[in-house]
Amino acid sequence: MLFFRDSGGGYQVSATFPNAGQLVEGNHVEVGGRPVGSISDIELTEDGRAEITMRLNEFAPLHVGTTATIRANSLSGIANRYVALDLGPDSEPEIDDGGSIAADDTTAPVDLDQLFNTLDEPTRKALQQVVQGSAQQIDGRSKEGAESLRYLNPALSTTSQLIEEVVYDKQTFERFVIDTSRVVSAVADRRGDLSDLIGNANQTAAAIGDENVALAQTLDRLPQTMRIANTTFVNLRATLDDLDVLVAESKPATRRLPEFLRALRPLVRDARPTIRDLRTLIRAPGPGNDLIELASKAPKLQSLSSRVFPRTIRALQETQPVVEYIRPYTPDFAGWLTKFGQGAANYDANGHYARVQPIFNAFQLDATPGGPVLTATRPSQRLEGFEFRQNQRCPGGAIQRAPDGSNPWKGSGDEGNFDCDLSTDLPGP
Repeated sequence: MLFFRDSGGGYQVSATFPNAGQLVEGNHVEVGGRPVGSISDIELTEDGRAEITMRLNEFAPLHVGTTATIRANSLSGIANRYVALDLGPDSEPEIDDGGSIAADDTTAPVDLDQLFNTLDEPTRKALQQVVQGSAQQIDGRSKEGAESLRYLNPALSTTSQLIEEVVYDKQTFERFVIDTSRVVSAVADRRGDLSDLIGNANQTAAAIGDENVALAQTLDRLPQTMRIANTTFVNLRATLDDLDVLVAESKPATRRLPEFLRALRPLVRDARPTIRDLRTLIRAPGPGNDLIELASKAPKLQSLSSRVFPRTIRALQETQPVVEYIRPYTPDFAGWLTKFGQGAANYDANGHYARVQPIFNAFQLDATPGGPVLTATRPSQRLEGFEFRQNQRCPGGAIQRAPDGSNPWKGSGDEGNFDCDLSTDLPGP
């Protein structure tokens, strides 16, 4: 804490330091290296600190924010200390005569004796080893050492300038240090991810190194590719201008796209089993049970079908006239199958039924002197004399004509020349 007191004459101010720093009464008080006053009194406070009273001839009164530091004119000597004042800004309140400067604004020096007292025997021994090791290090290398000293001054000068620039704006530098600390803390919190990143980067670099030949070839082709891409991008610019019109026209339709996607979501969810089964259909474990293996056998199938399919096509083409002739008789054939039994007298619980039994001549009557004799006929001769008469009735000609004239059917249009005989239809109204 700093105190001011009036000792009679001049402007006085007192400051409390941790120690007097070898100050004596009459030592100078300086501002910017110029004496502006002197030490008028030195006392010991109740808490064991030094209370320094200063009388100023200039720069009075002082302002809040002024700092006091005990400095030395040289490293050795007695009563060669002084108090250096760093004046506070004029915009701050004035310090009254006999007032005080805040204790946080005072700084006491560290004497060489205090520094030397820290060098105990183990420390001095270690320091000797450092000096001896340095001597061995530069032994026989005086030329290199002189060359290094030649660049030491510029290095120190530039380092000093760098430090001055760094501390020029203390607030910015403090923010930089704080932000850097936060960044390091955030990185430390994610050290696991950072370790994985470094490991993956190592693997990626190793994979790239394994493919260095392919990478070199790619880099050789990259300039030509970029030249071609440049032309493509120039043309793409005009395309994008035209695409703006499409985007503008699409905006009204895309307004309902979220609603459509929400409605599509159940379909996608229900389609998952189908897609899963389709995946199994395309590729399944085991031999001969999926589409991929079927496609692998397709060449052999094509080789076989290239011979079979032409014959099948030719057979179908040759049977087409037969099918065209039989097709109009489909109602007659279906009616025969369903109504044939109704023409018989026999019936049961299911309705009328008819029995059909083909009978062929298994014997023949031969005349002999002793009289007629039945003799068995050969199988190849049993159908001799059997007559089969085919009527060329038109479709629908097996029944009487309908009142609307829809039967019998001779054909219509290009089919009006159907090969049948209208005269063979049944008589009747």
